[in-house]
Amino acid sequence: MYSKDAVNTYLTETKQWMDASVTSQNLSALRNLLRFHEHRYYVENNPLISDYEYDMLYKKLEAYEKAHPDCIVPDSPTQRVGPALIKDFPKTAHLVPMLSLENSYTAEDLLDWDRKAREAAGLDEITYTVEPKFDGASISLFYENDLLVRGVTRGDGVVGDDITPNIRQIRSIPLSAPFSKYGIHQIEIRGEVLMNKSHFKTYNETLMEEGQPPLANPRNAAAGTLRMKDPTVVRKRNLEGFLYHISYVAYDPNGQELKTHEASLNLLWDLGFRSPKKEMNCLRGIAAVITEVQSFENKRDSLDYEIDGMVIKVNALDIQEKLGMTSHHPRWAIAYKFKARQATSRLLSVEFQVGRTGAVTPVAKIEPVAVGGVTISSISIHNQDYIQEKNLLLGDQILIERSGDVIPQIVKSIPEVRTGNEEPIRFPENCPVCHHPLHKTAGEAVWRCVNNHCQAQRLERLLHFVSKDAMDIRYLGEANLQRFFEKGLLSDIPGIYSIEFSMIETMEGFGTKSITNLREAIEKSKTQPLHRLIYALGIRYVGETTAKALAQQITSIYDLEAMNEERLMQIEDVGTKVAKSIVDYFHNPINQQTIRALEKQGVCVRAAERKNTDGALTGQTYLFTGTLTKMKRSEAEALVESRGGKILGGVSSKLQFLVVGEDAGSKVEKAKKIPGIKLLTEDEFLNKLSN
Repeated sequence: MYSKDAVNTYLTETKQWMDASVTSQNLSALRNLLRFHEHRYYVENNPLISDYEYDMLYKKLEAYEKAHPDCIVPDSPTQRVGPALIKDFPKTAHLVPMLSLENSYTAEDLLDWDRKAREAAGLDEITYTVEPKFDGASISLFYENDLLVRGVTRGDGVVGDDITPNIRQIRSIPLSAPFSKYGIHQIEIRGEVLMNKSHFKTYNETLMEEGQPPLANPRNAAAGTLRMKDPTVVRKRNLEGFLYHISYVAYDPNGQELKTHEASLNLLWDLGFRSPKKEMNCLRGIAAVITEVQSFENKRDSLDYEIDGMVIKVNALDIQEKLGMTSHHPRWAIAYKFKARQATSRLLSVEFQVGRTGAVTPVAKIEPVAVGGVTISSISIHNQDYIQEKNLLLGDQILIERSGDVIPQIVKSIPEVRTGNEEPIRFPENCPVCHHPLHKTAGEAVWRCVNNHCQAQRLERLLHFVSKDAMDIRYLGEANLQRFFEKGLLSDIPGIYSIEFSMIETMEGFGTKSITNLREAIEKSKTQPLHRLIYALGIRYVGETTAKALAQQITSIYDLEAMNEERLMQIEDVGTKVAKSIVDYFHNPINQQTIRALEKQGVCVRAAERKNTDGALTGQTYLFTGTLTKMKRSEAEALVESRGGKILGGVSSKLQFLVVGEDAGSKVEKAKKIPGIKLLTEDEFLNKLSN
């Protein structure tokens, strides 16, 4: 629809408008600019600017039109919700228009909005609800006679895409609910479909292992999944539905009408919907609201789902009705947006780093840019396929995003503004450190250096071995270890236990006490349990949980050398890929030599003597989720194991008890759907131990 020249012009205008004021002469240009960005976002699903930048432009137009109402035209971006989506699914009208929310960014914005609401309602103070603003894909659900009839995307706010077959794959959305119990025979519910951070990370790991490029972020993953034609693919992606608003209700003659928004969330929760009942707070007065939203921003990264702000709503439904709505947004609700997590930058260069398994990872060096309060100058771009998928060239203008797990990602390049001076990113054919030819296994996307003596791999293996969750050798952190490595004092893992302390004494920064501490930490690590050693060896695909499962099945680490893939796959948490990796590792002569050298240095390679326990937890399986308040999770797991219980790596039919701490994630909902799993609070768990 737009030529390359037009795109370049609009992008130039966007930057100019950030500092410009609206006048009668440039009003039309601002409207055209907003229409362009709406088209890129809603129709092409390919935005060129961040949400924050768009909001700033929109607020400029909105403020001018409010001050000059005679200038408003019917097709102004402020007079509609947004353009229609691409026609991939049957179109269905919403019973009530699905409007946007007015956005705010400061306490002053909220104070001004509260003043207007109080004046319009004729009240001195209003009670509000405050709940997370979920960052996913908006949906509308319609139930009739207790059954789910249809699920629809937001679309243009009036008409959306009927995606009912895909909605039915989301297990957190009930296919039926007893609305008739409350005298309701028809109801339309609004909500958001999300992919939580845990599922997003797991799914991306699966994609990369299969040689496919990872998804950009959970929001795009959810929106893209809902538009898929194959419902079985939707089911595999483990989407979740949060339902947060009842937009239409048809009551029976004996139905009791809802009076507040809080009551509506409670009703949805009681009927089996994932409403934000637990995350929502009902507060009197705007001062309490401001405190709540500012406090919640600090908890943003601890959640297992993405949010980009908070939504404040008038609680009483009769006051909502009195305040009404504009053609764009309800006057009884507003969104408080958190600090922006997207920004544009430029790709300056690419460096190639080598990990402990030999994987070569390209790292983009970009023009430093602040995103969400953090300055970003480096971003991992994963692998060669990812570079091609994102269509990245050196010199490109790029859109970046800082996700909830604080890991920055490149959302996309912006090829429309290329000058012709951009250059391809050339992936090396040889290891950038040892220059050994790189190798890529069929079906994988990662190029690897297979030279076991590669300096970069040796250093990364050392760093992993001494890390906190491995052998936990304190005072041998990254800085010290790298110094020792560069000076030739340390070259391989067994060398940690024969390090020349007399040489360290001559180095700057090392006194008698620091050397004593280091010596004691190294000596103490020799007695670490077997599962820590297995994990510390850095066997590909073997994490902490798998290492524990392996250690429980053997008496010494040498038993793993004798196991074939078939025997290994009988162990919980060990699949085909993991089994092959373990066999390959323990049949490598260099690795065998490393293990024997460690044993010679006094490192424990045998399992601790297993006590025959006939306590209350013998034969029972446990898993912990959320934050425990009375002990660390590792301490709780140790208590279970000391009493004969077993810790599992995830929710499955083999799990008997899920101990739920604060801010628990998706494991709770998954466990509820599997018969036989009992949920325990932390106090219930401790009572069980004491009894």
